[in-house]
Amino acid sequence: MTAELEVIAVHLVGAVLAGGIIGIERSFHARPAGFRTHTLVCLASSLLMLVTLYQWKWLPGVPMDTVRTDPTRMAQGIMTGIGFLGAGVIFKEGLSVRGLTTAASIWITAAIGILIGVGFYEPAVIATALTLGVLSAFRWIEAKLPSHSYAHHYIRFGRDDVMSESEVRSFLAEHGFSIANMSYRVTEDGSLFEYKMVIKCTSTNDTAKLVESLRSLPRVRSFRVSPTGD
Repeated sequence: MTAELEVIAVHLVGAVLAGGIIGIERSFHARPAGFRTHTLVCLASSLLMLVTLYQWKWLPGVPMDTVRTDPTRMAQGIMTGIGFLGAGVIFKEGLSVRGLTTAASIWITAAIGILIGVGFYEPAVIATALTLGVLSAFRWIEAKLPSHSYAHHYIRFGRDDVMSESEVRSFLAEHGFSIANMSYRVTEDGSLFEYKMVIKCTSTNDTAKLVESLRSLPRVRSFRVSPTGD
């Protein structure tokens, strides 16, 4: 293997390792873009940047001083293309949006691939370590931080045995929830009356207690509690 091929191999293998490490973390948490996706993104970014490092290979026999190319345009093109891939892992479930963190991890993986492609190994290693720290350690920190939790909630009663809105609000308040907004609906056959709302609390444990209480109410014909989050 020539020295040139050895350099190229080091760039590409480094990209596979960096992308694979980040991808393993995503796969461990069962995200839609995991080990293989992140590895390929980093490898592709590195490979495309290698094209700009070996511009003299494009036009053999043509003096390089007659050709002027801007390698940063390749990096811009890579990051623009990654936007389409990132959009593919973002999806909407009801009023919740999921996949934003995975899309961001794909974006940073592409940037790391660009660094490796041009031979900036030290910044690439630091960026890989910081990315893993954000995805793993920050998850623990975020779980410890006080924050509001939201959930989409509907509750149905028989049309002739409906809990009043004030009773619903009081019941939720007893379990630590406040109502962000509320809508009302009578089902198509007219037999059920439904309250639909977004509820807010400060403890995720409150949700389980609320569900148990709703199950014990004979007036409740059906209900649903769908917590939001990534």
